[in-house]
Amino acid sequence: MRMKKFLQWSGGGFGVLVLAMGLFYTYMRTHDGPVEFVPWFTISVGGPFRSGEVVTSPTDWTFLKDREEIEMQTLSQGSSKTIWISVVDGRMFIASGRRNTRIGQLWKQWPQKIVDDDRVILRVDNRLYEQRLKPITEGQDVIAAMTESSRKYGRGGAPRDDSIAREFVWLFEVLPR
Repeated sequence: MRMKKFLQWSGGGFGVLVLAMGLFYTYMRTHDGPVEFVPWFTISVGGPFRSGEVVTSPTDWTFLKDREEIEMQTLSQGSSKTIWISVVDGRMFIASGRRNTRIGQLWKQWPQKIVDDDRVILRVDNRLYEQRLKPITEGQDVIAAMTESSRKYGRGGAPRDDSIAREFVWLFEVLPR
């Protein structure tokens, strides 16, 4: 009898959890931008941007060099996320890690979709910048962008060669449309 009650309570609790997760997911996908529900932890998925002013893209992104995070909407997925950026010589780069890991390939789908549609919108201080992302896979830009990312975010050491982009991260340069 106790086991039957336990199973009923467990099943009910599981049902409530599934319902709550479904409601939260729906809320995230319809929210104006990425959802932040705990100040130190941002869920990296949100709905498309509904607010902000579309402005001309700058030719120099240096004003964002020390900015920790910005928001990005991928047009191919219609969703937004909070991202880290690197600015080198006025050029902006976006890296997404865990490239060759199983969890990275499941969790980080936006870098894979950029191949089909490279258009994004960046939101910074309620300004919208219509951009595109160009994959960078080799050369000095890889080393410079990843070195800046290492300096800024303190993750890993500075790369010695450009193989890091092919093996561990997707790296993109932000360009105007």
